[in-house]
Amino acid sequence: MLAAAPNRRAKSCILIFMDGGPSHLETFDMKPDAPLEVRGEFKPIPSSLHGVPVCELFPKLAGQMHHFAQVRSVHHSVNDHNAGAYYMLTGHSPVDGGKFIQTDSAKTFPCLGSAVAKLAPNRVSLPQYVLLPEYQWNNGVDIGGQKAGFLGPNFDPLVGGDPSLPGHSVPGLNPLPELPLDRLGERGDLQRKLDRAIGLRGDDPATDRLDAMRRRALEIVTSPKTRDAFDLSKEPRKLRERYGMDPGTDRGLEARKFGGLPHLGQCFLLARRLVEAGVKLVTVITGRRIDQAWDTHRDHFGLMRRSLCPPFDAALATLVADLHDRGLLDETLLVVMGEFGRTPKIGQITSGAGANKNDGRDHWPHCYTVLFAGGGVPGGAIHGSSDRFAAYPRELPVSPEDVVATVYTLLGIDPGTELRDPFDKPYQLNTGTPIRTVLA
Repeated sequence: MLAAAPNRRAKSCILIFMDGGPSHLETFDMKPDAPLEVRGEFKPIPSSLHGVPVCELFPKLAGQMHHFAQVRSVHHSVNDHNAGAYYMLTGHSPVDGGKFIQTDSAKTFPCLGSAVAKLAPNRVSLPQYVLLPEYQWNNGVDIGGQKAGFLGPNFDPLVGGDPSLPGHSVPGLNPLPELPLDRLGERGDLQRKLDRAIGLRGDDPATDRLDAMRRRALEIVTSPKTRDAFDLSKEPRKLRERYGMDPGTDRGLEARKFGGLPHLGQCFLLARRLVEAGVKLVTVITGRRIDQAWDTHRDHFGLMRRSLCPPFDAALATLVADLHDRGLLDETLLVVMGEFGRTPKIGQITSGAGANKNDGRDHWPHCYTVLFAGGGVPGGAIHGSSDRFAAYPRELPVSPEDVVATVYTLLGIDPGTELRDPFDKPYQLNTGTPIRTVLA
C-alpha cells in the first residue's frame, strides 16, 4: 500500500460525476480508424495537448486538455447504474449478500465526500462536503455513493440546490422569517446550558453525536462566510455567461428528451466558489435531476450534439481556466468520471434498456476513461490504453478501487487508514493502488 505523500498540494476537490455513463468513444478515447459502427459519426479535433485529439463536440475544452491527465483503462463488471455509481464513488464492491447495492444505507460504505470530510476537514465554518444540485436518483431511489453510510448523517453532504434557478437559496440554510439569526443563536446558547445542567444524561455516545451535529449545523447556518460562498450574484455577469446560464429552458423536458443541462454551468461556478471559500469536496451531478443524462440508449448522437456536450464543454473548459487564472488549480483536484462507458458497437445490447440499432449505445463497464486535473496532477499524462475498438483495456488496467485510492492520496489521505462503524467494526478505507502516472 502506498502511503499518502506529505507534500501533496490538493487542498480541496471538485468531483464531477457524469451519471448515466458517458461514451468514451464520443469524448476522450475516439477510434477514428475503427469501422463506422464503432467510431460513430463524430470526428476528432486537435487539442492543446499535442497529438491527443478530442471529440469535435468539445471545441472549448480542447484548449484546456493540457491540464488533464487521462486514465483510459478503467474497467469493472458492474452493468447497473446505481451499483456502478456506488462502486466508483466509494471504491468498494457494490455487492452485498449476492445482490447489487442500489442506494446508500446505514450499513454501506461512505462515499468519497463523506470520508474526506471526516478524515481531512478544513478548519472553516463551512460544510465540508457539498453536493450540487441535488441527489441523483434512478429506479425510485437515490443512486449509491452520495451519502455517508456507516459514518452517519453528520457526514452526509449539504445539498446545495440548483443555482441556475431564479431566486436560488440553499435548502435549509435560510432561517424562518419568525426566527432571525440572533434568536437562533440564543436558542443554541440555551441548548448548551441545558446540556451542561443535565450532564448530557451521562456519557452517551449517541447524545454526543447529536450535540456535535447540532452545533455544526448552527455554525453553518449562522455563518456569513457560508452565505457569501453560495452567493453567485457576486460573480461578474460575463463570467457567469461563460460558464453557461439558462436562457429559459423548459425544465419539464429531461436531458434525454433534448432539455439539455440547464443547471450545469452555474453548478460548476458555484463549485469553484465553494472550494475557494474552504469547502473540502464538492460533487456535481451532471444529470438533470429527473433523468440520468448520459444514459444514451437512443438518439445517442443527437443527444450528444444538441443536449449534452455543448453545456458540458462550456462549463468544464471555463472551470479549468477559471481555477488556473485564480491560482487555484494547483491546490484544487478536479476529477471527471461516470459509472461506466458505452458499448463499442452502435446498437449492441448489454442491458434490459437495450439500444436503438441505428443510433444507441448501451452500458459498457469493461473499459472507459476518467480525467484528473490540478492538485499536483501532471497535465498531459496518459495512463493505460484501450484496444482498437475501445472495448477492453489493452495495457495498464485500472479498477474503481485504484481511482478512489488516487483521489485519497492526492488529498493527503492514506488509503490504508482505518475507519470504524457505530459498532466499532474496523474497515480499511481503500484497498486500491494509487495510479502512479497521475501522482508523478
